[in-house]
Amino acid sequence: MRVPVLRHSRRNILALTATAALSVGVAVPSLAATAHPAQPAHWGSSHQRPVVPGSDYLALGDSVAFGYREPTTFPPPNYLDPTSFVGYPEEVGTALGVRVTNATCPGETSGSLINTATPSYACETPAGYRTNFPLHVTYRSKTESQLTFAVDFLKKHHNTRLVTLGIGANDAFLCQAQHSGTCTGTALAATLAGISKNVSTILSTLRQQARYSGQIVIVNYYSTNYSSATASAGSVALNQVMDTAAKPYGVRIADGYAAFQNAALHSGGDSCAAGLLTQLFPHQTATSSGAQSGCGVHPSVAGQDVLAHTVEASVKKSYR
Repeated sequence: MRVPVLRHSRRNILALTATAALSVGVAVPSLAATAHPAQPAHWGSSHQRPVVPGSDYLALGDSVAFGYREPTTFPPPNYLDPTSFVGYPEEVGTALGVRVTNATCPGETSGSLINTATPSYACETPAGYRTNFPLHVTYRSKTESQLTFAVDFLKKHHNTRLVTLGIGANDAFLCQAQHSGTCTGTALAATLAGISKNVSTILSTLRQQARYSGQIVIVNYYSTNYSSATASAGSVALNQVMDTAAKPYGVRIADGYAAFQNAALHSGGDSCAAGLLTQLFPHQTATSSGAQSGCGVHPSVAGQDVLAHTVEASVKKSYR
């Protein structure tokens, strides 16, 4: 089995060029015109039950919430043991005393989360993570999507008080792969529009088909280097698209972007230097890490902790 390396330049989590950043100003506002359903009163925050100890929490998304670590982190990750990967959902679960079901998949796109026949970046592909390694949960079949799993879970677990969703970064990576390493202009606009449509589909399905009226938290992406406008532009655009598409569904926003920015403040805005990203050791041995050579794009233990605290602060809780 080949280990899928979900690694990209640490200077930009979406690896979008300066040209792409300029395109965002054109692409994003057009998404505001997308039709959304009226929000029923019971979706509003005042009608949502608080998260209490012993309730259920369902996490949806990609490698960030999964807790993925690159192969050259130290000690080397055991891809055959999903319990060795700890993302912010597990930390939230411990802090709030809730039962965590982490249905996320490294490499998942917003489209493949809905339907596995839709291209993913590195989840359901032949060399993808789900194809070769176990996830935190077991799906009923190779074709069952995260969204189908979620609907089934919510229908059976009526004490679910929290759902988190962070999705879309792999859509940009896939766009790059399909356009010779760049995602700009009309390709970028189409990618952002697709994310907007898919986020709306995901949330409307949770609200209407699964009849889930509890709290949903959208977890925003961070920048790998806040001192670089280019490095941050892609994350800003992606978060704007997610948040706008999610707004009609009575969601809360966990601002991971601002949280990482504050945590990296005394490191010149560099998330790597601040210890928020996975550290890479390409020359490691069985007993020694060797010299560090930069960072990956995934949260380190400290980074996951920052995201977890951000999620915890955004939810309505009760310590009955």
